[in-house]
Amino acid sequence: MNPAIRIEQVTKRFGSVQALAGVDLEIAQGEFFGLLGPNGAGKTTLISALAGLVRADSGKLAVMGHDVVADYRAARRLLGVVPQELVFDPFFTVRESLEIQSGYFGVRGNRAWIDEILENLDLTAKADTNMRQLSGGMKRRVLVAQALVHRPPVIVLDEPTAGVDVELRQGLWQFVRRLNRAGHTIVLTTHYLEEAESLCGRIAMLKQGRVVALDTTANLLRRFSGHTLRLRLAPGLSLPEALKPHVAGEAEGELAFALESCDEVEGILHSLRGAGCRIDDIEIGKPDLEEVFVRVMNSRT
Repeated sequence: MNPAIRIEQVTKRFGSVQALAGVDLEIAQGEFFGLLGPNGAGKTTLISALAGLVRADSGKLAVMGHDVVADYRAARRLLGVVPQELVFDPFFTVRESLEIQSGYFGVRGNRAWIDEILENLDLTAKADTNMRQLSGGMKRRVLVAQALVHRPPVIVLDEPTAGVDVELRQGLWQFVRRLNRAGHTIVLTTHYLEEAESLCGRIAMLKQGRVVALDTTANLLRRFSGHTLRLRLAPGLSLPEALKPHVAGEAEGELAFALESCDEVEGILHSLRGAGCRIDDIEIGKPDLEEVFVRVMNSRT
């Protein structure tokens, strides 16, 4: 079975800027995949190359086995892209925009599917509203709808919830999860790392046009992050000398201990009790993707 997306040694340069520097990536059909990186890492350039909006300088890209250059029409028909920029036609209503988008892909008689998309994205009340009259968040919902209107098996979401209210964000993710359970491959770029952590089964991190981390979300959390014990001692008390080398950080009187396992908590608390220290506040923090992201981006790779 062909992968949903195959990217082989893709490079792209814009003048003196090396946007992509030999990206290799394969995404299986049915995955919920995260593509993360700081601004300028090459995420949008890679998505644009995949959608045929820019031509890679070298390398190959394929969607469901169809080369995006040699077999552009088939590859594009299998792909739905939600762009980062708010791009819309100001002369049509929401429903008309979706019907026109359907026509681009040769899809007819899909009014029921359009109605379902409008309902799931909370756009039904705006179906006959001109695009110019919509708020920024509403326009972004329409971009999501346009990407889904031809029922593509592979959906790329480039910052889909930027500027979107919390209620719509939750509704959107419920809808996208349902599409993923139905077999659609989802590729997500986002700066909301908690979204990527909860949604994506596997994650690639880009830095300066290169993939610098690629693994399951669970493995990335285990490799680069861990539990953290945070505590605050009662005023006037100091940490025992034996524990000072184990402190990972201190801020505003709060001490942080990096734990390889939760079993270490008992030993730390035993040492504190033995030294007569009273604890005013204590918390155990779980591993999170933000810590992983910061560590990977700050590494020398």
